[in-house]
Amino acid sequence: MSYIAHFVEVQVEPTTRRIRMPRVVSVADCGRVVSPRTAVSQVRGGVVWAFGAALREATEVDPRFGGFLNNDLVDYVVPVNADIGEIEVDFINEPDPVANSVGVKGLGEVAMVGASAAIVNAIFHATGKRLRKLPVRIEHLLQVPIP
Repeated sequence: MSYIAHFVEVQVEPTTRRIRMPRVVSVADCGRVVSPRTAVSQVRGGVVWAFGAALREATEVDPRFGGFLNNDLVDYVVPVNADIGEIEVDFINEPDPVANSVGVKGLGEVAMVGASAAIVNAIFHATGKRLRKLPVRIEHLLQVPIP
């Protein structure tokens, strides 16, 4: 019942094809915002989670034995502070009397779901190549001329 819009800016380095995300703007309609600090943290966490899903995190399985090759945080690549830029969060903050008497709606995974698509769309806008498999790796962009 909640809605969110993400606007993502990415930079793709022409020589290394390294993808940076310097800025994200997220605007959510989740009814009345009872705890602004918690709600902002929820959206920021969802954006970071989406960055990891879109560009970093993948479970690698050994095809010979079926075991996981990256079964701990040493080998499993997750986003770090250097990967994430500024995340601006705003809310419509209008109570929804249809949802419940307080007018609040959920703000859980809605923050992450659209952000992954927005990140990949920003990469398409920067490179001109539509990528449909996550996570996006540098090797997916090697054949693409970066302006």
